[in-house]
Amino acid sequence: MAHLTRLTTSLTKRYFSSPAKKLTIGLIPADGIGKEVIPAARQVLEALSSSYSDSPNFNFIELNAGFEHFQKTGIALPQETLDILKNECSGALFGAVSSPSHKVAGYSSPIVALRKSLDLYVNVRPVVSVSSNKDPNQKPIDILIIRENTECLYIKQERQTIDEKTGLKVAWADRKISEYASRRCGKMAFEMALSRDKIRQSLRLWDTRPKVTIVHKSNVLSITDGLWRETVRGVKENDSAYDGVDMEEQLVDSMVYRLFREPHIFDVVVAPNLYGDIISDGAAALVGSLGVVPSANVGDNFVVGEPVHGSAPDIAGQNKANPIAAIRSAGLLLEHLQLHSQASAIYNAVDDVLKTGTLLTPDLGGNSTTQQVTDAIIKSLLK
Repeated sequence: MAHLTRLTTSLTKRYFSSPAKKLTIGLIPADGIGKEVIPAARQVLEALSSSYSDSPNFNFIELNAGFEHFQKTGIALPQETLDILKNECSGALFGAVSSPSHKVAGYSSPIVALRKSLDLYVNVRPVVSVSSNKDPNQKPIDILIIRENTECLYIKQERQTIDEKTGLKVAWADRKISEYASRRCGKMAFEMALSRDKIRQSLRLWDTRPKVTIVHKSNVLSITDGLWRETVRGVKENDSAYDGVDMEEQLVDSMVYRLFREPHIFDVVVAPNLYGDIISDGAAALVGSLGVVPSANVGDNFVVGEPVHGSAPDIAGQNKANPIAAIRSAGLLLEHLQLHSQASAIYNAVDDVLKTGTLLTPDLGGNSTTQQVTDAIIKSLLK
C-alpha cells in the first residue's frame, strides 16, 4: 500500500518546508470506537517518532466533537476545537461520529461542519487489497476514490411541507453542484492519477496508462450531474498536462455493478459527494472490511485523516474495533505533510500484520483485540 496510494497535493507548507522536528496533531476521537482507534493511531505515531531518526516529534492535542459531546453540551463542533486546529495544529485525526438517523433539534454532523469550516474539499479514499495467508485468493485491487467533500446533498438544506391536495407530508432536499468545486475536485483526481503513474513506473509494476473514471447520473440529473460531468471532463480536455491520462465515464449504478464484478479495471475514481460516499463504503467489502480502509479530508491548507468506518456502537468499549483504518489514516496524514518515508513505514507494518493473518480483529474473521493488533503493528514497525 505504501507506494501505490501515495498522494500529492498543493498543500501549503504553513508549518514546515522540510521534515519538521515537531508537529502538532489534533486528535478528535469523537464517538463510539473513535475513542479506541484514535489512541491506537497515536501509539503508532509515538512509536514511529521514538524509533526513526528522521521522524518528527509529535505533540498531540485532544479535542472535542461528536454527538456524545452534543448530548452533554448542546454543541457538536465547539468553536474552540476549530480555533485550535486552525491556529496550533499541522493536521488532525478524526475518529467516528454517531449521527442519529432521526432528526435531533439543533444537531448537525460535526465532520461535515469540519470539512466545510477548514475547506477540506476532497476526501481521498485508497482501497487496496493485501494478499494474506488467511485469504491467499484475494484479487489485486488498487483503487483511489476521490470524493467531492463540500457539496451535493450534504449541504443539508432540507425542508418539510404539507401537500395541499393530500394533506400528507412532503420532504425536500436541495442539491448543490458548482463548477468551482467540481473543477478543483477533478483537478485533484487527474493530479493523483499522474502521481500514481510515476510511482508505478519507477517500481516497474505495470505499463498500463493511468485512468480517471468520472461517476455521475447525468442521464437523469442532466443539470446538476451534467455540470459535474462536463466540468471534470474539461479539466483534462483543457490542459495538455493530462494528455497521458485516460478518461472514462460510468453512470453511478453501472459503477457499483462493475466495481464488484471487475474492480481491477479501475484506477482513480472521482465522484460527487453522495456517490463517492456510497461507492467507497461498498468498495471496502472488496478488501475485507470498513475497518481497514483509511481516508484523508484534504484542502489546500489542512488535512484531517479519518477512518472510513462509523462509530460502531454495538462494539464500542469492548476492545474489538479494528484499528487499521485509523492507523492507515495517520499514514495518509503524514503523506500530505510530505513525510513519505514515515508513511511508508506505517503502511508496510500494517501490511505485514495483514499478510501474516494471525492477529486479526473479529471483522476480519479473527479474535484479536484492538490493542493486540496495534501492538503487532508497532512490533513490525520497530523491526
